[in-house]
Amino acid sequence: MSIRIDRQRCIGCGKCAEICPGNLIVIDEDKKAFIRDPRDCWGCAACVKECTFQAIQYFLGADIGGKGTIMYVKKENNLLYWFFKKPNGEKEVIVQNPNDNTTY
Repeated sequence: MSIRIDRQRCIGCGKCAEICPGNLIVIDEDKKAFIRDPRDCWGCAACVKECTFQAIQYFLGADIGGKGTIMYVKKENNLLYWFFKKPNGEKEVIVQNPNDNTTY
């Protein structure tokens, strides 16, 4: 499991690099984000949530039951939309209100 960064979508804002707890994401000379070594990513998904341009996708590999599903996040009106694109073409969306994260 790791992230993938779409260089065409990346605007080089650096928010992903700032939020990465492992300091694994850096901005290169082209002002694009890249991950130093994807094998070191422990999958916290902080960068995925921080990127408002959907340039960072999280790969859910078979090792965690994702079977190649790709996940990315879009923020809109204080809500997080978690998009899941499965290898068979199916798509799912989960809507989350971050303000309700501690509500049970």
